[in-house]
Amino acid sequence: MISFVSAVLSLLSFRLRRRASLELEVIALRHQLGVLRRQCPRRLRLRSSDRLFWAWLYRLWPRCLEAMVLVKPATVVHWHRSGFRLYWRWRSRLGRRGRPAVDYDVRILICRMSQANPLWGAPRIHGELLKLGIRIGQTAVAKYMVRRSKSPSPTWRTFLRNHIDGIAALDMLVVVSGAFRLLYVVIVLGHARRQIIHFAVTRHPTQDWLSQQITEAFSWDTAPRYLLRDRDASYGPRFRRRVEAMGIDEVVTAPRSPWQNPYAERVIGSIRRECLDHIIVFNERHLRRVLASYVDYYHRSRTHLALDKDCPQERPIQPPSTGKIIAFPKVGGLHHHYERLAA
Repeated sequence: MISFVSAVLSLLSFRLRRRASLELEVIALRHQLGVLRRQCPRRLRLRSSDRLFWAWLYRLWPRCLEAMVLVKPATVVHWHRSGFRLYWRWRSRLGRRGRPAVDYDVRILICRMSQANPLWGAPRIHGELLKLGIRIGQTAVAKYMVRRSKSPSPTWRTFLRNHIDGIAALDMLVVVSGAFRLLYVVIVLGHARRQIIHFAVTRHPTQDWLSQQITEAFSWDTAPRYLLRDRDASYGPRFRRRVEAMGIDEVVTAPRSPWQNPYAERVIGSIRRECLDHIIVFNERHLRRVLASYVDYYHRSRTHLALDKDCPQERPIQPPSTGKIIAFPKVGGLHHHYERLAA
């Protein structure tokens, strides 16, 4: 009994579907006839309502493409997809569109983090932002990161900063005394904080004396990894053996290329312009005393552009509430050091 009822129902549904299909086919054909009747004899023109009708009919009855003769079936499919896009564009305008906007300051921060940390990906930057109390999605972070065409690599500035603690520079300058004698000054400079590690004065810069200065400048456990110097003949075999025994690699500049040792050359220029060009040196002892005074001023008081206007030995900032500004003469009055002292 049940099988008989199901067979009857399936037969009725089949007849109804076939009847509905015939009715839809008739509607499609009549619509095409109506389009042809209102056309001019030379060109077929379709209205927006015609396209909308066929897009709706295709959604309701996909077999309508078999009854379509005025245009290609692909055209009807294109109309349907265009209508679908317009529909969702209309739906999106009704409420809030898309994800919440990311603040401009957060976008700038993501770009800065991405540029300053080329080895960081979106998960790392996203975690850093969460620690800063900024709630944002990881996909949004990936959207505003800086795009790179090549594999990430640290900048040359970062590379040099990572190795600057192990680099020292060595150079000499010549000072003419009041008696027209030549005095030689050796300068050992650390690249990390532009600090003058050691200086010495002599009338005869032999290789034995220079070897002794390297020993006095660095203890055996604090020697730098690299020592940058020029090709002066005073650095003889004994000097090179002493440097090698201390585990230091010498980096020798090219001939007539002082620009390859810029930090040492800059310090020597500062010593000349700010000190030696304004005094007459009597002898070695006088030169040592003058240089010691300048080195103390150089380390504790003189600000440097390369150190963000700080001194080689970090100088604290004194707020106005500390007291009055007092000037202390340095280098025999050529320069002054300023501090705030309580009244």
